[in-house]
Parts: sequence; C-alpha cells; structure tokens
Amino acid sequence: MSVNPTASHIPSPWRSRRKARGDRKLKREAVIHAAARAFNARGFHNTSLDDIAATLEVTKPTLYYYVESKEQLLFECFCAGLEPIHAAFRDAREREQSARERLRAVLLRYALAIASEFGWCMVRAEDQDLSDAMRAHVKALKSEIDQGIRRLLREGIEDGSIGPCDPKMTAFALAGALNWIAHWYRDNQPQSPAQIADAFVALFENGLRPRAD
Repeated sequence: MSVNPTASHIPSPWRSRRKARGDRKLKREAVIHAAARAFNARGFHNTSLDDIAATLEVTKPTLYYYVESKEQLLFECFCAGLEPIHAAFRDAREREQSARERLRAVLLRYALAIASEFGWCMVRAEDQDLSDAMRAHVKALKSEIDQGIRRLLREGIEDGSIGPCDPKMTAFALAGALNWIAHWYRDNQPQSPAQIADAFVALFENGLRPRAD
C-alpha cells in the first residue's frame, strides 16, 4: 500500500469523531508518517511503539491493527519513501525526451524523497534489526533503483545526451550523494527540499553533459 509522501504532517485522525471514507487507510498512513518522523528524530532503537502511539494519541494495541511490529513499521516507512522514486521511473518511460532529461526528472524526485521525513528510513533501514526476509526485500528494492539509474545513464550515452562514463560507478556516485542528504537535512534548514533537490541535480547535470570537442 502506497503512502502519500507529501502529507508530511498529517494530524492524528483519531482526534476527529467523524467517520471518514477510507478511514482505515488514512489512519494507517498517519501511523507510518508518525513513525517516520520519530525514527528520523530519535533513531530506530531509541523509538518505541509507545512513543509513536503517544504522538497519535492512541494506545499501543491500536497500532497493531495497522502493523505487526516496529520492524514492519520501519519497512513500511522505507517503502513509502521509495514509492515516489519508482513513480518517477514509470513516468520516465512514458516521456519522449532525451535520457539526460528523463534522468534529471528521476533525480529531482529522488532528492525530494530523501529530504522528506522518510529519508532516514530509506538510507538506514538495512542497518537495523530487520528480519532476513525484510532485509532481502530492502536490498532488492534498492537494486531496482540502482539498475534504473544505470539504464538511463546507458541510454544517455547512446543518444548522446550524456558524456561517456561508467554507468555503475556513476550510479553509485549519484545515489551516494543524494542519500547523504538524509544525514544532515532537517526541517529547520533554510533551504526547502525542492531547493536542495534543484541544487544537487544542477551539479550532477553539469558533470553529465557531453564535452564539446
């Protein structure tokens, strides 16, 4: 189930007595967003389900109606953060643009996702105490992103919109630089996520442009 990444500060839906359509989905999204903010602020091990429940003004047993464990909650946060990037790749396949332009669109949305409340979960989930199955799934999803970037780099080299480079190493460099945003970006930064995304991608674009003879 996908989560709306732009709804970064959803108020607790349990505060409203009115029954809304899609109520369970709304509450599940609120749980995932609250967890992402808590993990981002305090880390995974220093955050308890009681902490997340208190933020939402519910009891811990209420959370078990939406997730099975704290580990699953971290995994759901990871998936929610990645969904905009997967959507960017899907959109890129539909665009009749050069590969560099399509890659630029993907990287912008990648940067925005990393600068969102899900950023910490996206880059640190694999290092936490996940089950072997969840960790394998995390690795597989990360690999899809990596392979998607490599594919656009190869297409860019072929259509002449990207200068000669090693797609594997370049993809590692791009993802590594973007992932590092999660280690230092916080909501109180003077730059917005969109400004940071634009700045990072502008640097990448200059490096990827074909060199004039």
